[in-house]
Amino acid sequence: MRSGRLAPGTRLPPYRSLAVDLGVARNTVADAYAELVAEGWLTARQGAGTRVAARVVAKPRRAPGKAPDRKAGAAAHNLRQGQPDATSFPRAAWTAAVRRAITAAPHDAFAPGNPQGRPELRRALAEYLARARGVSASPDQIVVCAGFAHGLRLLFGGVLSGPLAVEPYGLSFHRGILADAGVRTIPLSLDESGARTDELASHPGLASRRGAGGVLLTPAHQFPTGGPLHPTRRAAAVDWARGRGGVVLEDDYDGEFRYDREPVGALQGLDPDHVVYLGSVSKSLSPAIRLGWMVLPPHLVDGMLAAKGLREAWTGVTDQLALAEFIASGNYDKHIRRMRQRYRARRNLLAMTLAERAPHIAVTGIAAGLHAVLRLPPGTEASTVRAATRMDVALDGLATFRHPDSPSPHHDGLVVGYATPPDHRYRPALDGLCRALPPPPAA
Repeated sequence: MRSGRLAPGTRLPPYRSLAVDLGVARNTVADAYAELVAEGWLTARQGAGTRVAARVVAKPRRAPGKAPDRKAGAAAHNLRQGQPDATSFPRAAWTAAVRRAITAAPHDAFAPGNPQGRPELRRALAEYLARARGVSASPDQIVVCAGFAHGLRLLFGGVLSGPLAVEPYGLSFHRGILADAGVRTIPLSLDESGARTDELASHPGLASRRGAGGVLLTPAHQFPTGGPLHPTRRAAAVDWARGRGGVVLEDDYDGEFRYDREPVGALQGLDPDHVVYLGSVSKSLSPAIRLGWMVLPPHLVDGMLAAKGLREAWTGVTDQLALAEFIASGNYDKHIRRMRQRYRARRNLLAMTLAERAPHIAVTGIAAGLHAVLRLPPGTEASTVRAATRMDVALDGLATFRHPDSPSPHHDGLVVGYATPPDHRYRPALDGLCRALPPPPAA
């Protein structure tokens, strides 16, 4: 209010809602509101809610070169993809899991870490992944890592070699990791059935010799365009890997979150000897918990452990033990179910808001994950991203994720992450998004 970010007349969220978002007692928020009313910063009337008072406040002067309070470049409304709702982290259940896990841990848990990961976590993951994602694995096939990017670095740091076929859209960060490892990436085509894995067998860069190369896919929910990989394309990828001695890397980054039907099972179940399955808790729990896993074909396990070294250097034992307990107790399943409902409601509100205020803008892809893609009129993507910036809304254009050598035509669009904002900021974020969208074409 002092800096002007909350303008006079701005309605504040009910204290009960804000208490839930902040994870504090209702009385704490109610007392803070009452004190701000007493000081003249807020006004409160029965039936009208609590609003910022209509008063003129001079913005504080800032010394030359001093950074503003808000993180440089940060927007008031964050609709970037890939970030779960931080306010929904299960603090109480996680704290209880940590306490139980540390109490029950054997003494060797606090010795130098095993590079394969704690056996408690590998057993819990083998059971959960088989039940929830259809993954076929024993604990001995699982190697714990610090997330998908870390797993990618390890795989191409001495276990696998290129070239690597990839989808035409994906994270440039991942392409950078592969480039640093000297891996050439070859983008496939993309259509409504997903990546054109039928191109693998005839591509000269992949069909030249046996035992080399692989393909990186997001079969359950193509990132970021949103479609699932068609069953025939899934089979084609596995058949190619089996026939050429290659490998399929399956990035199951948000496979648990599908809202219109049961989640599609993992591709790995079709051929565990030729698919490397990678997952993490970055979307399901928090990216702050640096835990991921690789389910490897048996013949790759020893090479991966050699790549990791004699001791675990990236993932903490206490987090591994806590996650194992969190899964075994059923709290992980409960959290997934709760967040599935929460994100479904978020996506539904996005679709409903666009249908009312911008019916000419289509929400594409399946109802899944933590983001949606909005199809824009041709030639409007860059200007729409700039308009969103002026509205203090952070989001990404679809072109940001396109492989520079992609053979597929580019369609203008926005990648909108609907999971990140807390509840009381989500509707204002959607309002800013709608005001940034291009108008409907003239009749």
